[in-house]
Amino acid sequence: MNDLYVNKLDRTDRDMIISMIPEKARVLDLGSGNCSLLADLVARKDVVGFGVDIDGESLVDGLSSGISIYHGDLDEGLSDFPDNSFDYVILNQTLQVVKHPLLVITEMLRIGQFGIVGFPNFGHWRMRFGLLLKGRAPKSPALPFEWFNTPNIRQLTVKDLRDYCEQEQIKIIREHYLFGSSWHHTRLLHPYANIFAHIGLFVITRKS
Repeated sequence: MNDLYVNKLDRTDRDMIISMIPEKARVLDLGSGNCSLLADLVARKDVVGFGVDIDGESLVDGLSSGISIYHGDLDEGLSDFPDNSFDYVILNQTLQVVKHPLLVITEMLRIGQFGIVGFPNFGHWRMRFGLLLKGRAPKSPALPFEWFNTPNIRQLTVKDLRDYCEQEQIKIIREHYLFGSSWHHTRLLHPYANIFAHIGLFVITRKS
């Protein structure tokens, strides 16, 4: 899959996440990279933004934009952040690349009232049939990598995250799924999300 389509997916993710976050919210972006999402949120929603990433070079752009950043490894936890210090904690396209995803989810719900978790759906039909029919490491529009250069170390599906939330008493506030180039709410397409969605985007919180 070409880079243009991947970039289109990135922009689609960004627009959906921005639409979810209210103005002037306190926002932490985990795996923030160059902090471009946070910069957009600051410009469009006047949020108080903070970014965390393990790649110090990527964070330079965040510093130049005036974004508060923290150079750290998500797999080591987020102990430097106190409980309930953010309104929203974003974990977009990052869950599948961390070594300790359950720790990261636990920590994000400790420090934030709401978590936004976005990930490529390994249950997509192209992934299933790519392995079944071709016998090769499968690819999809949201997962265009070869086996030797993929950053993904977790194989996560829509159903996997739903099951985990139920098991851990995590409340799912909203679910959105990217089908082709359009977003749909799972209540309309619930039976098909795990098969046809390229990307899942969940808003979660702790059950009281």
